[in-house]
Amino acid sequence: MAAETRTPPNAWIDAGLLALAAGGPGAVRVEALAKALGVTKGGFYGHFADRGALLEEMLATWERMSTDLLFETVERGGGDARAKIRRAGLLAGDRLLPIDLAIRDWARRDPVVAERLRRVDNQRMDYLRSLMREIFADEDEVEARCLLAFSLLVGKHFMAADHGGRSRDAVTELAGSLILGGGPGHDS
Repeated sequence: MAAETRTPPNAWIDAGLLALAAGGPGAVRVEALAKALGVTKGGFYGHFADRGALLEEMLATWERMSTDLLFETVERGGGDARAKIRRAGLLAGDRLLPIDLAIRDWARRDPVVAERLRRVDNQRMDYLRSLMREIFADEDEVEARCLLAFSLLVGKHFMAADHGGRSRDAVTELAGSLILGGGPGHDS
């Protein structure tokens, strides 16, 4: 007789993060996650006391992915500060952004989530500041460029505007170059 294979906790967390990104915290339901994983919900309770415990683990996982793991991946890729900032933006915009956007929406209604989001955003801004200081000497300019870069990463997903025949990606690339001190009429 074969031993029963249990669905590991990280599978539940990953499924929960996907559900959160797709439909917000209300979409994170044990029965729906079990169905998505193709298992019964009984295994869930072997890892988590309840849905709240899963939500906490999801937030902790998102926090690690959004800070320590992101920073380690960026640093491991090497390059100068501009290359690292671009890499961080691409990595954060890949798998993390849908989760980030859902957490930002959730934080509007939950002060505990809002505090966690503030902590993550502060860590990300501190890392971005450290890279921007390698390019720019003026602290006010560093802070303004960091705000613009972070706002571009998050805010462009809330805009529906056309770009005069230009693609969103092309305009985003140009905006990023301008923030980093390059682009038309600027030396890089």
